Amino acid sequence: MSTPDSGRPPAATPEQIRALRAALRRRLDLIADHAFRDRDPVAHLAALRSASEAIDQLKPHFAGDPRLNHFLEGASYSKALAWIGED
Repeated sequence: MSTPDSGRPPAATPEQIRALRAALRRRLDLIADHAFRDRDPVAHLAALRSASEAIDQLKPHFAGDPRLNHFLEGASYSKALAWIGED
């Protein structure tokens, strides 16, 4: 863990890691839910946006991990989930 004077962000907490894992799973599940998309495209898009916003809110906590940050910035959510582990 870094100190406030190190210039690097502190490591993410276990709670933040769990939250990111859940948000990534949610986003991936929504992407795969073609029945939902076909049944209600407007609601599906809103759910996708909500899931993406949850991920975006968590991103700053992981700025100290360049590889994870790369996956998140590139929307490589499966790779990001694999990187942090399935729990």
